[in-house]
Amino acid sequence: MPEFTWLPANRATVDDVEAVFGSGSARKCRCQALKVPGWIWRDTTQEQRDAALLEQTACGSAGPTSGLIGYVDGEPAGWVAVERREDYPRLWSRKQPWMRMDPELAGVWSVTCFVVRKGWRRSGLTYELAAATVEYGRQVGAQLLEGYPMEQPPGRRVIWDEASVGLVQIFLDAGYEVVAAPTLRRRVVRRRPDAPSTPLP
Repeated sequence: MPEFTWLPANRATVDDVEAVFGSGSARKCRCQALKVPGWIWRDTTQEQRDAALLEQTACGSAGPTSGLIGYVDGEPAGWVAVERREDYPRLWSRKQPWMRMDPELAGVWSVTCFVVRKGWRRSGLTYELAAATVEYGRQVGAQLLEGYPMEQPPGRRVIWDEASVGLVQIFLDAGYEVVAAPTLRRRVVRRRPDAPSTPLP
């Protein structure tokens, strides 16, 4: 069986980050959709997004960083974005109330995006990445992890933009619980890294 490992992106190399983001839609977005207060494609250039990702991951530094790099048998294969919720300006600038549930809660870290490199897709890697967010949450002292996945329609495939935030089952397998269903398919999920049995707000 392939071996899955992960590192905070600041402990990975720039080459590892580029290997994961180097193709597909992630190459253009660079995980900036929720980092930009306005509309990403209108308010930023590709060069700005490229630079922002590398600055936020802070490869080779003591941090902080903006996500985790997942490895399969030592090869960089995936990414999951996880940061303090307040580090995502667009979560707070949009009008959907589910994006700012319980704003008074402290210590909330948001899991906002998954990227899987071509060659490892449909291998279950997103499940491994979601589980890694729990261990990382423990390491950084997060009080609560929060995600915003989509419910997959029965018998239908999801498009990239939907899958990039994660599917509900991926989070459920990592011990998250659904705490809100603000739209037909959008869910808000939460987990306490150190106390999964504690009732969630």
